[in-house]
Amino acid sequence: MKKSITALFILMAFMSESFGWGQNGHRVVGQLAEWHINSKTKKQIERILGHESLPMVANWMDEIRSDKNYDHTATWHWVTVPDGESYEKSVQEETGDAYERLLIIINELKEGKLSEQQEREYLKMLVHIVGDLHQPLHVGRGDDKGGNDVKVNYFNQETNLHSVWDTKMIEGQNLSFSEIAQHLNRRANKNLVKEYQKATPIDWLKEAMALRPMVYDVPDNNRLSYEYNYKYYNLVEERLLAGGLRLAGILNDIYG
Repeated sequence: MKKSITALFILMAFMSESFGWGQNGHRVVGQLAEWHINSKTKKQIERILGHESLPMVANWMDEIRSDKNYDHTATWHWVTVPDGESYEKSVQEETGDAYERLLIIINELKEGKLSEQQEREYLKMLVHIVGDLHQPLHVGRGDDKGGNDVKVNYFNQETNLHSVWDTKMIEGQNLSFSEIAQHLNRRANKNLVKEYQKATPIDWLKEAMALRPMVYDVPDNNRLSYEYNYKYYNLVEERLLAGGLRLAGILNDIYG
């Protein structure tokens, strides 16, 4: 029993290093979107998801990584665009990437020809992929696995840069996803919503690339603590807010 429990914790630790926004981050994006969809869209979401909510399905795409039936979705969590290149000219995964899959999912949902199960799964994927594309390290340079190979010491804990951005800065706030979402939603006035929602998915990739120099602002000793958080946690919040409002805009465009 002890060996099984130990193996489980090792697996969970490995998986947490590989995911997009941690569970709370993805739920924040889903919750913000749920607050900004219109009534018509809300009815359609309820039809598709039943008793489940957008924040509660936001991590489904990470959860299915353990199911071999979904192995083909493994590369749909990120995009690779090396420094100095554009998405259009960069080499992508043969099985697709987050940007390509996002466009396909949006188109398929708009056409309305999916089975109930397909529509439910595509909607869950949509919620997750929009979140992933707003985590700057999910638009990676291609030379360090989205920061996974950048080893850092974060508040005396050995980890990597990807994990710091996915999870650790968010979890360090000691707030629930709903508390973070409520805090961010206070900024979501009509002008900000309009400004965020007019950006296209290709614009999101360009935003992430522009933010990468800040994300990689790691000191020579690779030790991160209060100063790094002070400088960049507001960027984490901005990305979560942008992701949530843009997800709402996409859902309203599909179903509203």
